[in-house]
Amino acid sequence: MKTFTYVIKDELGIHARPAGLLVKVAKNFNSEIFIKKNEKSVNAVKLMALMGLGVKCGDTVTVNVSGSDEESASQAMEEFFKSNL
Repeated sequence: MKTFTYVIKDELGIHARPAGLLVKVAKNFNSEIFIKKNEKSVNAVKLMALMGLGVKCGDTVTVNVSGSDEESASQAMEEFFKSNL
């Protein structure tokens, strides 16, 4: 399992546009990708669940990736967060 944390820098947090893009990136991998805020964790391919986390600017999220392609999936997710959130 690969894990990283990220502090959201986008002033709107994880809103509709970046959430949709995040889901598209996550769907490219066989690994399971979960986004966790506080004690709530959701599957990164579930758009409504992702938006339901209510992630705002300054919030810290933890991304957990596990599966056959976890190395590349984790790297892609980390790059996505840095460039979009």
